[in-house]
Amino acid sequence: MHRSIIISRLLISLALVVVLAGMASAQDRRQNAPGEFDFYVLALSWSPSFCEAAAERGNSGRSQAQCSRSYSFVVHGLWPQYERGFPEYCQRPSPRLDRNIMTSMLDLMPAPGLIFNEWDKHGTCSGLGARAYFESIRKARAAVKIPEEFLQLSEEKTIAPGDLEEAFIKINPGLSSSAISVTCSSRRLSEVRVCLSKDMQFRACEEIDRRACRRDEVVMPPVRGG
Repeated sequence: MHRSIIISRLLISLALVVVLAGMASAQDRRQNAPGEFDFYVLALSWSPSFCEAAAERGNSGRSQAQCSRSYSFVVHGLWPQYERGFPEYCQRPSPRLDRNIMTSMLDLMPAPGLIFNEWDKHGTCSGLGARAYFESIRKARAAVKIPEEFLQLSEEKTIAPGDLEEAFIKINPGLSSSAISVTCSSRRLSEVRVCLSKDMQFRACEEIDRRACRRDEVVMPPVRGG
């Protein structure tokens, strides 16, 4: 009897190993294959936090293109995601990004270096050509309304991450708390991240939410000239 129990347990363990190996193999086959992903994350960076941190590091010169203007939320990127993990740098070397496409995106992504990097790291994983990928960024940004109170923030604001999420949820029909997260760096707000399907509809993304800011409150530095 004891021997049969041991054999049964061994068989169950072997079966589990086979299943897990199959899952890992499936993930490996898809890893970094252009166009093979589950959803997008639209990352909206709070520009005043970025600029304040850059000044503290002594990198304000590199950030001059962005930080010399009155930006609030700017697009950091549109990132293909798996349900667990994400692809990156799916084509090496990446197809060269036309400078005219880069220039056309400066109203949403106010730094040339950022635009080139986002194409190399994330755009090449979308399965789209450069023009179509950046058109998708524009569509994603248009799908997300920014609460008016943050567009010209004239004074430093302290806010709970949950309250910031609620402000977005309130003015974006269909957006739920499972489809949005807030990230922070030190005490400052870094980004608001919104999960979107490939056809730009809000969708849940548990893993992104698990990586959210856990501080009780974050600081939003004011918009320059706001």
